Amino acid sequence: MIIRSKAPLRLGLAGGGSDVSPYSDLYGGLVLNATINLYTYCTIEELDTQEIIIDSYDAGCFKSFPLSSKLDIDGEASLVKGVYNRVMSDYKLNPKGFRITTYNDAPIGSGLGTSSSMVVCILKAFIEWFSLPLGDYETSRLAYEIERKDLNLSGGKQDQYSAAFGGFNFMEFLKEDLVIVNPLKMKRWIVDELEASIVLYFTGASRSSAKIINEQKENTSKGNNEAVEAMHKIKQSAIDMKLALLKGDMHSFAYILGKGWENKKKMANAISNPMIQEAFDVAISAGAISGKVSGAGGGGFIMFMVEPTKKKMVIDALGKLSGFVMPFQFTEDGAHGWKVYETDRV
Repeated sequence: MIIRSKAPLRLGLAGGGSDVSPYSDLYGGLVLNATINLYTYCTIEELDTQEIIIDSYDAGCFKSFPLSSKLDIDGEASLVKGVYNRVMSDYKLNPKGFRITTYNDAPIGSGLGTSSSMVVCILKAFIEWFSLPLGDYETSRLAYEIERKDLNLSGGKQDQYSAAFGGFNFMEFLKEDLVIVNPLKMKRWIVDELEASIVLYFTGASRSSAKIINEQKENTSKGNNEAVEAMHKIKQSAIDMKLALLKGDMHSFAYILGKGWENKKKMANAISNPMIQEAFDVAISAGAISGKVSGAGGGGFIMFMVEPTKKKMVIDALGKLSGFVMPFQFTEDGAHGWKVYETDRV
């Protein structure tokens, strides 16, 4: 039997960073995000051998391990091993041989939540394989615990929930890791207009979000007034943008996006850099209204808001830089898994 799963990546529209502890524990966080048609993928194939084979294209790991209920976390394919160890431990499952293959549509460190989406994707495959009783909230929470606590990887809480739920979501992050996901019912014309107004540009450089996030956490812990006040404004922008989005007010949406980026740059020194600034200068000169780096910052994808009639000019201008423009559409569905039996295979 073969089990497959996929989970969407996301664009962080507003409030990003307020989902990171200790800020969310002290003040509460609010995030507005939406999933897009770029995905992480996982396939599990049952084997008759006493081994576990990991083919992780995203992590660059292609190795075989003796069958065991726990794999050593040694820096190679940590996401796969972390999910496997937790599932086997929590549900007291008997190990059996399998091959697991993972890959994704976007570069690691792209700012689209690739790592968290991959954890959710892998977890969904195991849920499907062993018929585990986990809904979207439980899947998101377990994925968060695996990534942030078991593997000690820096980051927030929004990405796991976005990948599991899918669609446009307004999320609340409270004390003790309590998360409330509020799905937004979007009119089709608003989604179409938003797609027509966004240029998604990859800078050509992936980045590790850990350093930026750790500096952000330190600034909050030490009570850095400028950083904390900036995060308060970023959180408020999620509320303001939600209202603008539901009304289809793209002018206000673009203004809030730009103000959010200006405040985000105050959170940590490495959020912007000359490469990012060059892309902003080129896009704005070509007609873009505003922009924001998706994710923690430092590289990855930038989303620019443009008047749709000027979109081609912005795309052509950015095309002269070292990165590339990524076509995309918003999606409604979150992570899911399915089984393929031998008679179903091509």
